[in-house]
Amino acid sequence: MTGAGGAFVIVNPRAGSGRAGRAFDGIRPVLERRLGAVDVAFTEGPAHAIDLAREAVRGGKKLVIAVGGDGTLHEVANGVLDAGAAASVGYVGQGTGGDFRRTLGIEHRLDAYVEAIAAGRERRIDVGKVSYDVSPGVRRSRYFLNILSIGMGGLVVRYVKDSSIALGGTAAYFLASARALATCRHGRLRCDARLGAESGQHVIGTFVFAVCNGSYFGGGMHVAPMAKLDDGRLDVISLDAPNKLALAVVGRHIYRGTHVSLPGVRHFECDHLAIDIENEDARSAFLPEVDGEALGGLPLRIDLVPRALTLRA
Repeated sequence: MTGAGGAFVIVNPRAGSGRAGRAFDGIRPVLERRLGAVDVAFTEGPAHAIDLAREAVRGGKKLVIAVGGDGTLHEVANGVLDAGAAASVGYVGQGTGGDFRRTLGIEHRLDAYVEAIAAGRERRIDVGKVSYDVSPGVRRSRYFLNILSIGMGGLVVRYVKDSSIALGGTAAYFLASARALATCRHGRLRCDARLGAESGQHVIGTFVFAVCNGSYFGGGMHVAPMAKLDDGRLDVISLDAPNKLALAVVGRHIYRGTHVSLPGVRHFECDHLAIDIENEDARSAFLPEVDGEALGGLPLRIDLVPRALTLRA
């Protein structure tokens, strides 16, 4: 870091099967033509972007830009929030899924990303905060911008990470979804939910359970078309079906966002949610993912933090 002024750019060179690292020599001059000189750091492994973003904000940076996938943006946002959210966050998407930029309504073009940052228009968005187990008796927490999912969604993320680097985003998510459909289990989730002063308990049978601040996950699935980033609530979508063939039929509707009224699909809103699983035989298949990154295990506690993060978008 060369000084407090200017933007600080955090690049995940492994994002998008290495595309972000290969493309950055072309991305940097486009950024600097609109923003002036920028400081740059490359991540060296998982969670490194959290540390880089935290230290950048503590060092006086007022704009931190993530270059990578949704997971890179997730880490950068966590670092900024850990440092007191005293900086704005920008995004140049170079990852596999590209789901958060769909929620933002940004076209997947370099000039569109840079224009969204350089125009200087800022918006405050809500974030979710999840507390989770990393081992018996050890709890940690993370913020998420987009979606937390468990069940089939969590399996998809893990299988995408295992996929061949030769696969593009659509192919990687399609094959991972097919594999997850074959291996997923049916779970009974116990949920304690609250929205404002209203609270309730639910036992929900499900294959896919998504807690949504944003609208898209899984490489373009429009799972929560009603979700808004700044409405002070999280939208919960649960997908159930009598069997996996019926679940696959529901899945075809998700890309168009026409699944919400189908049998077996449940929707409710909350600003607090505690989740655990009742059938222990399915616990190993109900592993959470947040913003496209695998994370911990059940039980979970999720709280909405309203208007916590400033985005340049």
